Amino acid sequence: MRGTPGRIYYDKLLRMQKMNFLFISIDALITDIAWQVAREGHGVKFYIENEKEKAVGDGFVTKTERWEDEVDWADVIVFDDVLGQGEKAHALRERGKAVVGGTPYTDRLEDDRTYGQNELRAHGISVIPFQDFLSFDDAIAYVKAHPARYVIKPSGEAQNIKRLVFVGEEEDGKDVVHVLESYKAVYSDKVRQFQLQKRVTGVEIAVGAFFNGQEFLLPINVNFEHKKLFPGNIGPATGEMGTLMYWSDPNRIFNQTLKKMEGKFRQEGYTGYIDLNCIVNGQGIYPLEFTARFGYPTISIQQEGMTTPMGELLHAMAAGQKLEIKVKRGFQLGVRIVVPPYPFEDEKTFEVNSKDRIVIFKKPNYDGIHIEDVKLINGEWVIAASSGVILVVVGLGQTVKQAQAQAYSRVKNIMIPNMYYRTDIGDRWREDCDRLHAWGYLRDW
Repeated sequence: MRGTPGRIYYDKLLRMQKMNFLFISIDALITDIAWQVAREGHGVKFYIENEKEKAVGDGFVTKTERWEDEVDWADVIVFDDVLGQGEKAHALRERGKAVVGGTPYTDRLEDDRTYGQNELRAHGISVIPFQDFLSFDDAIAYVKAHPARYVIKPSGEAQNIKRLVFVGEEEDGKDVVHVLESYKAVYSDKVRQFQLQKRVTGVEIAVGAFFNGQEFLLPINVNFEHKKLFPGNIGPATGEMGTLMYWSDPNRIFNQTLKKMEGKFRQEGYTGYIDLNCIVNGQGIYPLEFTARFGYPTISIQQEGMTTPMGELLHAMAAGQKLEIKVKRGFQLGVRIVVPPYPFEDEKTFEVNSKDRIVIFKKPNYDGIHIEDVKLINGEWVIAASSGVILVVVGLGQTVKQAQAQAYSRVKNIMIPNMYYRTDIGDRWREDCDRLHAWGYLRDW
């Protein structure tokens, strides 16, 4: 029985033993964490579904072509995404396997924006007014009839194309109308459902925590994503160009949002990380969207800030164990290094500019370096796949400036032809911090 002295002793003993971990991925997102667990001495097998991503991680971790054949071998099974992964994870949990992953419900929180917003509202959490659309013509007519600043957010699988998120600037909504007309002409086959959300200004901040099927594990994580491609927060939206974060006791934002849904996640038996991105201002907290899975590159930056081994954390979540995560004080700051065609999809551009290029380290120092679309050939790190996301470079510090200095000094040790990255990750902290403190959101009430 969980919680008895004998069980606790057994669990601690188990943590000291080496275990077998099976990682199941759609697009090779979790490669770095699989590599980290392997470096901790555990057995690792890694399955990648997407044929174009199959080479990612070669030489770093052991691969398998059929994850179903490895289920009995594995002590812990880790799923890395939504888009149907939650159904597979739930089915294995029902068979008694120790699984980190979602459920059909938590997948839907992220995949279906409208459903996620309605669930927040059902749990007493305020949301920004929005409308759901299946037709670009209907959305254009709506904006013309209700002129205002809106954010266009694709739903379903199309929401993974981050550059399609558009934040309106004009009070009459004409810029949103122009973009909707453009999307109608170009993306009608990809964007079948989308949301128009009223634009609210303030500080964009996310709170998240690991969940063990019963409760949130502490501390929580507070993070600030930098999604635009270029310094100064301009250019196309990307999956992410970098993140500033720190670990914290539960604060007011967490307690008034995710904490209210703890009972629902317990009912679902969810295991893994869950994150809620919000806009906050002097009037309130406004959740934007769930990430009902590990975030990328968030989890790599988080791992750098933890002293609890990643394998131990994954096992504790899968086994439903209570665990206080040991973390480092101060800030963690991650910078994403990319190459063409990121953030766009263009295989010809990739082949001409980036394919099979070598990642060169001026000095053999790999501290704070986390891999994305990389493979290992004859001891050389080589670019794999075609997305253009290559490395995440992390710096730590008691202050944001110290974390920045360490991260960017590590970036300067890396040479990749045509690489680019943002040089301002963390710069807006001083202003954001002042406003968050003034509004009282970083306290626990």
